[in-house]
Amino acid sequence: MNSMKRYISNTVESIPPSGIRKFFDLVTQMDGVISLGVGEPDFVTPWHIREAGCYSLERGYTMYTSNQGLLELREEIAAYEKRRIGIEYSPEKEVLVTVGVSEAVDLAMRALLEPGDEVLVPEPSFVSYAPGATLACGTAVPVPTYDIDQYRLRPDILSRYITPRSKILVLAYPNNPTGGIMYEEDLEALRDIIIKNDLLVISDEIYSELTYYGRHVSIASLSGMKDRTIMMNGFSKAFAMTGWRIGYACGHQDIIGAMTKIHQYTIMCASIMGQKAAIEALRHGETEMRKMVDNYNYRRKLILSGLQEIGLDCFEPRGAFYCFPSIKKSGMSSEDFCEKLLWEEKVAVVPGNAFGSSGDGHIRCCYAASIPNIEEALERIDRFLRRHKEIRISNIV
Repeated sequence: MNSMKRYISNTVESIPPSGIRKFFDLVTQMDGVISLGVGEPDFVTPWHIREAGCYSLERGYTMYTSNQGLLELREEIAAYEKRRIGIEYSPEKEVLVTVGVSEAVDLAMRALLEPGDEVLVPEPSFVSYAPGATLACGTAVPVPTYDIDQYRLRPDILSRYITPRSKILVLAYPNNPTGGIMYEEDLEALRDIIIKNDLLVISDEIYSELTYYGRHVSIASLSGMKDRTIMMNGFSKAFAMTGWRIGYACGHQDIIGAMTKIHQYTIMCASIMGQKAAIEALRHGETEMRKMVDNYNYRRKLILSGLQEIGLDCFEPRGAFYCFPSIKKSGMSSEDFCEKLLWEEKVAVVPGNAFGSSGDGHIRCCYAASIPNIEEALERIDRFLRRHKEIRISNIV
């Protein structure tokens, strides 16, 4: 077959494929694999939310909505965010319903970036931010965070990476892949730097309800930060609604207006059935959501103790549903470790370098899997480590 690569945009060609999806695709081709790879709840969307989506179809809701999303949903989002982070957003002007938070990130970057503008991305980080900056003609600038700091972004380290071209700081806490969170005092320390350098903030708060130490604090809630922050959230994680693809962005009406303009031409609107289900989630979904969060917390403790018992150093995650253990003692790179573990023991985890160079020497383990699967995966990882330890010793001898 003839190659057609000469027609592909150089920008697109320069972007590596997602390190998460690489292993996900391998898993789908193998039998008997336990996946701790993709960050997806193993819970089914609660019945009353599914029923709302089904009922919307039965009532004939199969049409377009406003580009910004159903006003009824935007009103519920504004009320929810006032309860959650104490900020009042105008449903008419400051809320946009998107196809997941991923679209919201893409829209914000395309609406704000000019060629040469820099986006500061604390790493390890979710895989979309740096490619999103590139596709929007910006430049992603990795800013390292460390397990010794509980993966919190330190203001002195951030300051080293700011240049006159810096325009956006991405804050994604609770963090994927590390499980790190930012406390109010951490955000206060960043605020002065952000304002002094005239930065805007993309605050991805999709895991905000999955916080196990205290209550999540949004940087948008700090004095002087509401207008500088595009706060993003959605329904995938806390409400187990990954496939519904409903997210949203809240922020200054000028920025939301610019994002909506792009959204009009590329997406039109999010699915009306998904929006109807999201309304039900916000109105009556908190009880089920709290049950799921409690269950994640139990799994968090289970996998953390299990990883530590089999000899992997691991920072205690304080949010989201991921552990990020170090595999440096194995003597393998993250890629080698994950590939060998998959083929030898049929356990899928994600190499840490998929989340930036700061993640090398680590793996991401998602504990949104079932408890029996977590327990079995730990046994298989233990067996894998013991076998390779014996191989290393025999090679030395």
